[in-house]
Amino acid sequence: MSAQPATLFVIFGATGDLAQRMLLPSLYGLQSENLLPDAMRILGSGRTELDDSGFRAFVREALETFIPAAELNETHVTALLARLHYQPADVSNADSMAALCQVITNLRHGDVVYHLSTAPRFFAPITAALGTHNLSGPGTRVMLEKPIGTSLDTAREINDGVAQHFAEDRIYRVDHYLGKEGVQNLLALRFGNALFEPLWNARYIEQVQITIAETVGVEGRGDYYDSSGAIRDMLQNHLLQLLCLTAMEAPSAFEPTAVRNEKIKVLSSLRPITAHDVNVETARGQYTAGELADQTVPGYDEELGRDSDTETFVAVRAMVDNWRWRGVPFYLRTGKRMPERETKIFIQFKAVPHSIFGSKAISEPNALIIRLQPEERIELELLNKTPGLDRHGIRFAKVSLDFDAQEEFKALRRRPAYERLYLDAIEGNGTLFVRRDETETSWAWVDGILAGWEQAELHPSPYPAGSWGPTSATHLVARNGHEWN
Repeated sequence: MSAQPATLFVIFGATGDLAQRMLLPSLYGLQSENLLPDAMRILGSGRTELDDSGFRAFVREALETFIPAAELNETHVTALLARLHYQPADVSNADSMAALCQVITNLRHGDVVYHLSTAPRFFAPITAALGTHNLSGPGTRVMLEKPIGTSLDTAREINDGVAQHFAEDRIYRVDHYLGKEGVQNLLALRFGNALFEPLWNARYIEQVQITIAETVGVEGRGDYYDSSGAIRDMLQNHLLQLLCLTAMEAPSAFEPTAVRNEKIKVLSSLRPITAHDVNVETARGQYTAGELADQTVPGYDEELGRDSDTETFVAVRAMVDNWRWRGVPFYLRTGKRMPERETKIFIQFKAVPHSIFGSKAISEPNALIIRLQPEERIELELLNKTPGLDRHGIRFAKVSLDFDAQEEFKALRRRPAYERLYLDAIEGNGTLFVRRDETETSWAWVDGILAGWEQAELHPSPYPAGSWGPTSATHLVARNGHEWN
């Protein structure tokens, strides 16, 4: 961890959609709780032609649009606006980048954090410009927004370009799921409670399911999404990171190197999926027109405006071939236009080895359900005796021990992910960011699936909007004796 909190925060892409919806409100959240260093200045940059006052007006409008009025305090808004500066720049124009670098030099009087909230193709040119103007040395950190490339080769190219100017321990690759409160609680649940860790292995666990379901379609992101699809947009990063946190061994400490070392062990243990088994180990789908929330919604091709072979749904049976998880399937699925928006981890334990209660007693295995969004809650499914005289044999009912984080901690404000990630970057804590070898190892595994799809000519199967995906996803788990939770 850096000994010096940053006193200058530079956002590239400061007028973009992500900045308006997430980044600027997160800076306001930190400002409202006096968590930003007193001397910190915030410099926005983008291709939009604005001056300082114009940027401050832009930020005020974004805050008023994306933060509930009851949570806005004019004193805090004014204090945040007073920190702001703006310098337009175009990465393809050396003179404009030189002008930006001069502003950075003038404002700098300590450590600097650069957040590259831009398309990945700009990462290397931006860091090269910073390096040319001696703004990438010790005391600087750079945050890289996902995705880091579209394949292993492109990820390496981006990483190599950035590495020419920033040391690896000063490169903070963002996966905003790692900043979510519920994801943090997954680690607390596993490693802070003696109850679960002894059972967290293949001896006691039958299967694990990790689901990220979205109700939205492409929402104006068609050109980007059509070049990535569900596997690149969600599985390569968010789903695999959740898999790592669920499956990894206990790190020696909750610090960057130890946590990342355990995650890379999981990724390195993933069994490859190739053309020989993509038909049985994966499911690929694309939504068609359907009903969602009592409304008719168009299909993907209609939203996109052209025919496409891009998947909007993917499911995979991932096998972690190590001592702890040998033989336990991890079912990963994500899709758009699902019936509900949810992110959850479902852990089914093995059934008791022998029932002493006879064949009439309903005996179902226990399960742990960790819900991350839209609500954060943990449910432990147990069997309880149904009240009665039991003259014809004991009967069971499934009951849940239910922990609702919103209700339990309703007096505390729920922080958006970028508040935590921004504060960690400012303070030089890289624990919740992704290391280079994680990114490239996950891409190597995903590339194998993509190559298998192409070689096996596995095209997306249609599924109606408002459903849980194509029938091939049901067959994926059913052929192993399971069903989706």
